[in-house]
Amino acid sequence: MSQELERVYTINLGKVLLSVDTHRAPRAINMIKEFARHHMKTGEIRIEEDLAHQVWSKGVRSPPRKIRVRMSKTDEGYVLVSPYTDEKESKELSKEKKDSSKGKKKSSKEAKKETTKEVKETPTKEVKKETKKETPSKEVKKKSK
Repeated sequence: MSQELERVYTINLGKVLLSVDTHRAPRAINMIKEFARHHMKTGEIRIEEDLAHQVWSKGVRSPPRKIRVRMSKTDEGYVLVSPYTDEKESKELSKEKKDSSKGKKKSSKEAKKETTKEVKETPTKEVKKETKKETPSKEVKKKSK
């Protein structure tokens, strides 16, 4: 029994799109509860706040098509549904953050992106100045006629 206390599922929420626009996110929450009730065989389901925020992140009209969740039975008898975060990925991300904070050298791709941004910004400023100079001269010609 201790082996089945925690499970990870990918829930397909595609049928949410069949409902009316203004009821899609609430229906997605209900579908998650139904899925948990069916697979964990328990009547009492609680959804973690982070998961609810993830479902509602794009608004009521466009919830995600699929969602990865972790379902775990508690000692109190209810099932807690929370968003799934892979431990390996989170460890790798924390390592990358540490490396970037140490002041590592920038990769060649990042350096190229920065130089292209600088090049793009300078010509547009010059073009704007030229157009501003042209507009008053046109107005002067119109007034003289």
